[in-house]
Amino acid sequence: MADVEITESAQKYLAELLVKQECEGMGIRLFIADPGTPKAETCIAYNKPGEEQDDDIALPLNGFTAYIEKRSLKFLEDAKVDFSADKLGGQLSIRAPNSRLPQVADDSPVEDKINYVLYDEVNPGLAAHGGNVTLEEMDGDIAVLQFGGGCQGCGMADVTLKDGVEKTLLERIPELKGVRDITDHSDNSQAFYK
Repeated sequence: MADVEITESAQKYLAELLVKQECEGMGIRLFIADPGTPKAETCIAYNKPGEEQDDDIALPLNGFTAYIEKRSLKFLEDAKVDFSADKLGGQLSIRAPNSRLPQVADDSPVEDKINYVLYDEVNPGLAAHGGNVTLEEMDGDIAVLQFGGGCQGCGMADVTLKDGVEKTLLERIPELKGVRDITDHSDNSQAFYK
């Protein structure tokens, strides 16, 4: 299991919050939204009984259970959830130093593989033109992408998409069948080529 530390003070604080929800068996769910990308966020949510996923890792704590999303495990390595009391009540903090690091293996979800290729191979080249591309969602086996920076509204965006991004992704990720650009290219105020 990932090395996730939930301090005693954080457990006490979270247990008090859960009691206020007046739901027997309420726990928390810990996961990373957009793992392995620059926009990754570590999230804690209430978890009512039955809301946990089959592959979640259950972590029994003082007075409640924390459910850790399996997909997020490797991104939560060395994570720490802490609570610091102060005059205004206090603050819950979550530190997950590996949440934004691309980490993929053969059995990783296709979204993680796409994010890794975009982060490691595609975006460094686009950065030379002040641009980037991100995965917005999957539509079946099609990656739905969004261009930003110098790529948004760029006259070469179609060429970049087909000859660069799509070609690279399809070579590296065989289970992917195509890509679709949902960028509004009518705004070309930041475009590298107009």
